[in-house]
Amino acid sequence: MSITQQQLLQILPNAGALAGVFVPALNTAMSAYQIVTPKRVAAFLAQIGHESAHLRSVVENLNYSVEALLSKFSRERISLADASRYGRNANQIANPQAIANCIYGGAWGLKSLGNTLPGDGWIYRGRALLQITGRANYKKCGEALGVDLISNPDLLLQPQYAALSAAWYWATNGLNTLADAGDIKNIGSVINTGSKGKVPSGAAEREELYAIALKVVA
Repeated sequence: MSITQQQLLQILPNAGALAGVFVPALNTAMSAYQIVTPKRVAAFLAQIGHESAHLRSVVENLNYSVEALLSKFSRERISLADASRYGRNANQIANPQAIANCIYGGAWGLKSLGNTLPGDGWIYRGRALLQITGRANYKKCGEALGVDLISNPDLLLQPQYAALSAAWYWATNGLNTLADAGDIKNIGSVINTGSKGKVPSGAAEREELYAIALKVVA
């Protein structure tokens, strides 16, 4: 099934003119990865809607405060000193590049994301509708889509690849099966935390958007 611009705006009203830009890309991507039933389409649109702030953000926001860095990430990923040095506070703006290289670098970044070189954390920060993150994931995604995302990571900012990469991630992680079961909680958990059984950030909005989307596409 395909969606129309009007339907997309009913689900993601804050998308505005971007709905018209993304509809063709989303329909192509969903068709390519078998996101073709009402439950699958509704779940997919709900998740990308939440993750991208209604299609308005296709690159990770790293404007963290010191407090947010310390609460969200372990000391293995960012030290107290680096959080204080790079995070936003009353006297300084955040340093997103340095933050990315801390939280996605080091031993954790190598093990979890395949970030092997200095600066990989920033270069391969979250992009696209479901935030592809890390050198290894950019490589896998690029190979699947037939493009070189290692050399051209900003391709994921284009609607075509922002949508295709999201659908690729969705199918690769078995989210069609969870969508068939209406398991929205675990879909959000996989996308946000990397595994099932956890409460994702924005859980309430994810479920609210799903309920709306299901009515629109049914």
